[in-house]
Amino acid sequence: MRREPGFGFILVTLLIAVLGIGLIIPVLPNLVTQLSGGTPSNSAFVYGIFVAVYAAMQFLFSPLIGVLSDRFGRRPVLLVSVAGSAVDYLFLALAPQLWMLFIGRMISGVTAATLATANAYVADVTAPDQRPKRFGIMGAIFGLGFVIGPLTGGILGEHSLRAPFYFAAALAAVSFVYGLLVLPESLPPENRSKTIIWSKANPLVAVAALRQYRGVIPVAAVLTMLNLAQFSLHSVWVLYTAYRFGWGPRDVGLSLGFVGIMAAVVQGGLTGKVVKLIGERSTVCVAALASAMAFACYGLATSGWMLYPAIVLGAIGGLVGPASQSLITREVGKDNQGSAQGALTSLSSLCYVFAPLGATWLFGHFSGSGAIRELPGIPFFVGSLLALVALVIAIVLVKGHEARGFDGVEAKPEV
Repeated sequence: MRREPGFGFILVTLLIAVLGIGLIIPVLPNLVTQLSGGTPSNSAFVYGIFVAVYAAMQFLFSPLIGVLSDRFGRRPVLLVSVAGSAVDYLFLALAPQLWMLFIGRMISGVTAATLATANAYVADVTAPDQRPKRFGIMGAIFGLGFVIGPLTGGILGEHSLRAPFYFAAALAAVSFVYGLLVLPESLPPENRSKTIIWSKANPLVAVAALRQYRGVIPVAAVLTMLNLAQFSLHSVWVLYTAYRFGWGPRDVGLSLGFVGIMAAVVQGGLTGKVVKLIGERSTVCVAALASAMAFACYGLATSGWMLYPAIVLGAIGGLVGPASQSLITREVGKDNQGSAQGALTSLSSLCYVFAPLGATWLFGHFSGSGAIRELPGIPFFVGSLLALVALVIAIVLVKGHEARGFDGVEAKPEV
């Protein structure tokens, strides 16, 4: 069942995808400002549109890509996506005008939607008892990419705002060649969908279709609550730390690097052990509780150093992703893994569209001279509340697999 070259390619693809995102974090706002001919303050809204459009493209195209992978196999979809990423980063590096950069970010969102196919590939080639461990390794790679990416992007960006895009394009090209040579197909013809059901490619229909699988809706609800909290954090972290503690880019970079390191340590080294010890459902509960505590600590911190212990708690909260993915793959048949993962990615992307809007609105209205009340940590307190809601859902509704153990039997969709 296991195909190590395939899993290795997935890890490389994931790392390059995250590196591509991380590489441009330090330079994209400045590039948007440069091309718009404005200042950082009056071009902030333009940059916000870039973020929202990227997430919106993931939301719209994840189900379609998932459906295509269920019908034609994972390999061609993954290879086309990686090749598209290489071309897109080169396009971004050369874009002379803001509207062209905008088009490039839209394409980036489409190619990033293929991460759902990577999850489906791992489910195809991994025994159920090994999925938590492998999803944890993927989480660790994700964290590692966010350590290396922003650091490398910052160094390259000092020489040229375009250099990180060229570097990302080169990485994607190498990944494509590697995959073309070594990547095996993970989905046998007998397990593929016989036809393309286009209704599944509609992101809203695809998300709604998750209800046909036993236990998926509660787990998806847990992930939605935690994604809303996490994406809110992403959007206000720089603003909050600068406002409360006077942090500059160096301090922010160090904190994000620590986040990535802790994510790699916890998800890469602990996921499999924790799930084996207490089970998937209990792991989800522990992670949700740790997240709630971490968000509360972020909002209550009175000094910058206090954020670092909270980041450790937040890293433990990251266990929810691998454990939840493992639960979900048990509830979905082999011929629908891509569709289900695509729907989940669309749901996550939808959170990424709306969470920053809400978080920045709260921060703006509860900080500064015109604040309704001085409470800049309110986005984190809301995030803590969302994590507690996720905990309640996990305790009450999520069905665990601790009692039945790992029997290697795939759950089937409800009829």
